[in-house]
Amino acid sequence: MADAQLLAEWFPDFEPKAPKMRGESVFYRNLEEQLDVRRNDRTLFTLRRNEPAPKSIDVSTLDFLGLTHSALLRQPFLDELASHPDFHLGAGGSRLLNGNNAYAELVEREIADFHVADEALLFHSGFEANVALMLAIPRPGDAIVFDELVHASMHEGMQGSVAPCKKSFKHNDVDKFREVLMEVRETQTLIKKGQRSVFIALESLYSMDGDVSPLRELVEVAKEIFPEGNAQFFVDEAHTTGVFGKQGRGYVDELGLHNEIAIRMHTFGKAMACTGAVVLCKSSVRDTLMNHARAFLYSTAPSFPMLAAIRAGYKLLKSGQTQPLQDHIQQLVKHFFRTLQENPVWDEASDEGILSIPTMEDFENRPFVTQVCPIVTRQRYTRYLCWHLQLAGYNCFPIDYPVVPRGMNRLRVVLHAHNTVAEVEGFAEAICEWAQEMLNIEERGNKGELPTAARRVIASQAELKANGRVRGEENGHVNGYENGAVNGNGVVNGH
Repeated sequence: MADAQLLAEWFPDFEPKAPKMRGESVFYRNLEEQLDVRRNDRTLFTLRRNEPAPKSIDVSTLDFLGLTHSALLRQPFLDELASHPDFHLGAGGSRLLNGNNAYAELVEREIADFHVADEALLFHSGFEANVALMLAIPRPGDAIVFDELVHASMHEGMQGSVAPCKKSFKHNDVDKFREVLMEVRETQTLIKKGQRSVFIALESLYSMDGDVSPLRELVEVAKEIFPEGNAQFFVDEAHTTGVFGKQGRGYVDELGLHNEIAIRMHTFGKAMACTGAVVLCKSSVRDTLMNHARAFLYSTAPSFPMLAAIRAGYKLLKSGQTQPLQDHIQQLVKHFFRTLQENPVWDEASDEGILSIPTMEDFENRPFVTQVCPIVTRQRYTRYLCWHLQLAGYNCFPIDYPVVPRGMNRLRVVLHAHNTVAEVEGFAEAICEWAQEMLNIEERGNKGELPTAARRVIASQAELKANGRVRGEENGHVNGYENGAVNGNGVVNGH
């Protein structure tokens, strides 16, 4: 598990760099001035080393089914390689030149059949696929309507889209969605005449909030307003691949909406423990991507090992061996929520605004829960909770701006098929232990008083800094606590 020194290295106290670079080129000074803004805001991203801490319990990674370190997938992958002993490591070029082959086409055909789709087209990542879709599919005169919380990759693609009309609607709000669609219909003449289309972009599961799209209701609204079918949906299934639907086919499968969704995008770097992504669609969309998506046109084709890993993953899903893992996640998340509710401190801490988990609301009456459980607390407390849990042996990290909007920091918890009942019970106990400590501190009314874990980490920060062991961004991730020294009473000085 993590100790205070390791956490101090992961969350160092950065100092501005640009003022110390007067003799350097203006090129580098300007870059560091830009980075100093992040340093001052405590939002600078860096790479951590040795993560997760040894023997810590994973409640953070996107390895939903626990396949990353499991022989359940490793052996089928090795078997797939062994069954093609003469495979070439490199693809040799773009798929439109030298990089296409019968094996890649076989993998795509099998994926399309599994997801009950007409066609499939592979990409190197979900980000790349989303950008490609946003750039290549909407045509001049079309409109893009999107949930305000869609992934950054969709925004990246929209920036270069030729669609002149781009409008967001309030997250998961069906009424606001209706208003936006009606506005688009009334203001875009060619769309109203049925000569242009509305491209509706959503995620099935929003990874920062842990909630799912009200997809069925949104589809009904779109069909009502555009009965001729010129409103079509694109659903990003990145966080539901392998976890929702029969044998992990995804959220669209869970709802039985295959025929209502024009485009689905599934990724393989999370539950399926490999790399890449696939777009599921009709031939018109696939051919358009092959001809207009620069990410596809100018990228070297997937290598054989990448394709073999994807195929092995799908064979595993089709075998039914991952269905018990899906079921275990459902049971585990519900048990986690019940354990929290049964702890006597939970209600008081929630009422006082110390912490909450939005996805807990009415979970007993929902047909399914999601594996992503964001814990929301006071903004200045987010790292205190992280440090407490890390020192208790649970590997988790805060999510900060700009990944989430300013003021919306949270601890994103992910429960996995490889977690046990005992682990989630201990995790719930550790959360409530921290909540009780914070309630006690707030009751004492000393605004400078820090919880135990924060005192330990900040003391280690000061020690590392005094010994010259924290240099620039070499050792860890941005910190987020109030800057200052800790006195012997555990109170921060120098706010």
